Amino acid sequence: MTSANIDPAELSKFSASAHHWWDPDSKLYGPLHAINPLRLDFIDRRAALAGKNALDVGCGGGILAEGMAGRGARVTGIDLSEAALEIAKLHLLESGREVAYRHIAAEDLAMEATGRFDVVTCLELLEHVPDPASTVRACAALARPGGHVFFSTINRNPKAYALAVIGAEYLLGLLPRGTHRYEKFIKPSELAAWCRSAGLEVGGIAGMTYNPLTRIYALGADSDVNYLLHCVKEGN
Repeated sequence: MTSANIDPAELSKFSASAHHWWDPDSKLYGPLHAINPLRLDFIDRRAALAGKNALDVGCGGGILAEGMAGRGARVTGIDLSEAALEIAKLHLLESGREVAYRHIAAEDLAMEATGRFDVVTCLELLEHVPDPASTVRACAALARPGGHVFFSTINRNPKAYALAVIGAEYLLGLLPRGTHRYEKFIKPSELAAWCRSAGLEVGGIAGMTYNPLTRIYALGADSDVNYLLHCVKEGN
């Protein structure tokens, strides 16, 4: 297994909290439960998940992977946290859904499963790896020509720092302190450039916002902080 694109500190942090993956009140993973319906609808509207072969890169405890399986996709989830994967597998016993989980890096899977998937998702992962462009290339390689690839991450600008770090982690306590590092945030222009270099055509972008008064997340045009990017693999 390659070790070139792993941040040991990040891996340790998320592995240590793996038992909280399916706790909707968890500070670290609760927000993922809240935004998962929005992410899932965004993906399903563009990729029509039913009957598709889907891969979730950085699947963690399986929140999105199980959601896609619930929409009728044949889902594989991969992650480098063995602790998170164990939680994901255990939760299948409760949910009754079918997901194939593997402990493997996207770069390694790309060498054995090139062009195998109709849909590839990589959400909330790019800002946690040393070389996000490498992850983008791997996701592109794993998608079939004409397949759909989805990324989500955090924009890099003063507003994103104020809301995603100072606001979410220190003032509102929505996330544990130290969850994110500002220098790892990624501008949409940077992500789009990596996608194009990897043979992906950018199909659309949506911002995700949070209203602290109503405690409601929403998708819209404001991509200043959190955003999702949809791409299509070149070719037929």
